[in-house]
Amino acid sequence: MCTSLALPEHALYGRNLDLDTHFGEQVLLAPRGLAFTFRHLPPLPRHYAMVGMGNAVQNTPLFAEAANEKGLYMAGLYFPASAQYFDAPVPGARFVAPYELIPLVLGQCATVAEARALLQTVRLAAEPFAPGWPLAPLHWQVAGPDGVLVAEPRADGLRLYDDDTGVLTNEPPYPFHRTNLAQYRGVGPATPPNTVAPGVELDVFGQGLGGLGLPGGASPTARFVRAAYLRAHAVFDGERPAQVVQFFHMLDAVAMVRGSVRTAEGRWDKTIYSCCFDAQTRTYYYKTYDGGTLHAVRLDAEPDGDALRAYPPAQDAAFVWQN
Repeated sequence: MCTSLALPEHALYGRNLDLDTHFGEQVLLAPRGLAFTFRHLPPLPRHYAMVGMGNAVQNTPLFAEAANEKGLYMAGLYFPASAQYFDAPVPGARFVAPYELIPLVLGQCATVAEARALLQTVRLAAEPFAPGWPLAPLHWQVAGPDGVLVAEPRADGLRLYDDDTGVLTNEPPYPFHRTNLAQYRGVGPATPPNTVAPGVELDVFGQGLGGLGLPGGASPTARFVRAAYLRAHAVFDGERPAQVVQFFHMLDAVAMVRGSVRTAEGRWDKTIYSCCFDAQTRTYYYKTYDGGTLHAVRLDAEPDGDALRAYPPAQDAAFVWQN
């Protein structure tokens, strides 16, 4: 389970990653000179630098999400019932394993338009990173200053959708989420008028009736609606640090609290980390579930190297004492 948010008008992009266990995640900075290799394509000896969270195996970054130096962001989210990959190469198409897609796109594309053109040529291979590794069923949100799109692997290839909501969660496929929003078209931030019984005096019994009718659960559809609502109404005033903090408040509103969502295996889902990429300053911010404090990694730090750099996420809570 995950939620991804894209706000091109504020140059802020990020996501919650919700799991019942850690996956060896670290903040990964892939400089321009770190060679990317692919199973079925020529290598990229040089590419745009990128930063994000993922697992590093044999000097290979397995990004859950990342953003590059041009401000293009891409996140993979769990898509277990609908993701379909190909067992064999398709003539004329780029045959790419799912874990290779983020490096392939962010390594070469500076805009969503460029990413769209590349993704139209891609077919995803049913190949995990290594024998014994899971083959992650995913779909992706891609965002930059020129827009947002969703890429979903289906039987006929990658289906690409313009994402005018700026939101992606999980199942069902994106068109369902987009249609489902129509059920909530009357929800707004102001106290609603009395239309249920206009002839009856109904006193307002407190502030906060704006947003009345929003779903409150942790399902993908509920998170999508709440995130789309906040995406449309959140106010981004003040200095840049306050805007970054506001982005994290939006993610908090769709985060999973440990103990609130139990998996079929009897484990607890939680938002193991939340992140935000500031494309203005090319800074990757994150906080972990147990830490809570915002940490930052600058993409501009040595972007021309050739070695993958990994930063273990801070998991311990930090408090600022005032007495």
